[in-house]
Amino acid sequence: MLESRIITAQSDDNFIERMRFENEIISDIDSARMKFESIQFIQCQFNKCDFSKASFYDSVFDNCNFANCIFTGSYWKGSKILTCKGDGSNFSKSHMKETSLVDSSFRYANFSSSVLENCALHGCNFMEALLSEIRLKKPKLKEVNFTGADFFKTSLKDIDLSDCIIDGMIVSDTRNELRGAIVNAWQATELAARFLGIKII
Repeated sequence: MLESRIITAQSDDNFIERMRFENEIISDIDSARMKFESIQFIQCQFNKCDFSKASFYDSVFDNCNFANCIFTGSYWKGSKILTCKGDGSNFSKSHMKETSLVDSSFRYANFSSSVLENCALHGCNFMEALLSEIRLKKPKLKEVNFTGADFFKTSLKDIDLSDCIIDGMIVSDTRNELRGAIVNAWQATELAARFLGIKII
C-alpha cells in the first residue's frame, strides 16, 4: 500500500496526508521531495530508500527501521521518531524543528550541516555519529549516548550535556566546540583540565 501510494503521489503532487501505514516493507523507493503530512509509519521497514529533500509535518515513525536510508536535505516539523533504527542513515543538511527523537538508534548516522531547532532527544544512541557543523537551537537532551560522536565545528555553548554520555567525543584541536558547554563534575574531570571555558553544574 505504501509503495503504491508513493508511486501515485509521484505522478500527481508529491503529497501524502492523513494516512497510517503499518508493517510495510519497501525497498529502493525514490521518495525525494515527497511531502508527508500527518502520516503514521508503524513498524515499517525501509531498505535503501531515498527521502532526499522530503518533508515530514506532524508525522510519526514508530518502531520503524530506516537504517542506511537517505534523508539528505529533509525537513521535519512537529514530528516524532520513536524506538526506530536509523543506523548509518544520512540526515546531512536536514532541518528538524520541534521534533522528538526517542529511544532510537543513529549509530554512524550523518547529521553534518543540519539544524536541530527546539528538538527533544531522549534515550537515543548517536555513537560515532557525524554531527559536525550542525546548529543546535535550544535542544532538550536526556540520556543520549554521544560516545565517539564527531562534533567538529559544532558549537556546544549553553548546551546541557550533563545527562548524556560524551566519552571520546571528537572536537577540533582548539576544543572551541566545548567552550560554554554545560556538563556535570564527572564529565568535566573526564574532559580534562585543558578544556577551558566549560560550565560545571
